Amino acid sequence: MTEPAAPTAVRAARAAARARRFRRPTLYLRLAVVAAFALVPLAGASFQVTDLALKIALFATLVASYDLLIGYTGIVSFGHAMFFGVGAYAVALAITKFGAATYGHLAAGLLVGIALSAALAVVIAGFSLRVKAIFFAMITLAFAEFAVILAVQWSELTGGEDGLSPRLPGVLAVGFDGGRLLGVPLTGRLLTYYVVLALCLGCFLAMLRFVHSPLGRTLQAIRDNALRAEALGVRTFACQVAATAFASVVATVVGAGYAVWVRYVNPESTLGVPIMLDVLLMVIIGGIGTLYGSLVGAAVLVTARQLLPYLSSVGAALFPGSVLAQALTERWLLYFGVLFIVVVFFFPKGVLGTLRETLARKPI
Repeated sequence: MTEPAAPTAVRAARAAARARRFRRPTLYLRLAVVAAFALVPLAGASFQVTDLALKIALFATLVASYDLLIGYTGIVSFGHAMFFGVGAYAVALAITKFGAATYGHLAAGLLVGIALSAALAVVIAGFSLRVKAIFFAMITLAFAEFAVILAVQWSELTGGEDGLSPRLPGVLAVGFDGGRLLGVPLTGRLLTYYVVLALCLGCFLAMLRFVHSPLGRTLQAIRDNALRAEALGVRTFACQVAATAFASVVATVVGAGYAVWVRYVNPESTLGVPIMLDVLLMVIIGGIGTLYGSLVGAAVLVTARQLLPYLSSVGAALFPGSVLAQALTERWLLYFGVLFIVVVFFFPKGVLGTLRETLARKPI
């Protein structure tokens, strides 16, 4: 009977990494973050706080899907938010224009959106990846602008600028009341929160698996040196198309989750260029090529956008009758810009990227 072959160096390294996985403190930090999101609605938080928490989870997942392109593949796309809008419109149209508010139509809309996004991503990548640098970004931006124009002009289907307000079925409906479980009222909003949160968590885990897969490591090699990867026999174009399609599908699923939670879809909130700019800001703040940095970037940007407009009321309460205080607190966009500049200045590689670099320099 022959003895099993000795493990190779690569297999030995992977086995050692798996053995260390449960001893890393970062694992328990991630679990704590997931637990915090799960406990927000159970802790008696207001709807505003619950809405803020879920929007952070949604946009963190969307930013992570974009980081797969820009951080792990080296592809700079300005049209990634278009796939977010495709997912949102797909589920909204499925239960408002093409059928009743049922689980079947909701699932069908999601599947159609995923298929459409995958096909669009392959077509756009086929055109765009033939060119390099800024030309690629401009082509993707042109496709994104076309999607916005189509959604606005095809008002008979999309509702135009007024958008769509889908009504969700069953336990996801606003008026659903399932009684109490361990003292917690099972409302439609609560159940929708956990459905969307589970959707975000599943997408994030899928992206983590993708990044650490052989294809993910190949894409990082292409990002670092495409010519060397081609010389080694790697089909760089096919790998980049696969990464683009996967990231687009994730963005589509997140867009569907956004529509289910917000229950309103229009071109500005799901397809507009400002969403793409927000995604870019979030990935820069969190750290390009970190994936987990998307959560930091989303938390900073979404929280700032939701809280800074209240500065005027805070200033009026603290300094009643002060014209100067009112003038200063009304310029919340200025403070938002200053906040972004400070973050970029002190964290040139993003918050998480800079922290990783600082910890790596410390002697063991």
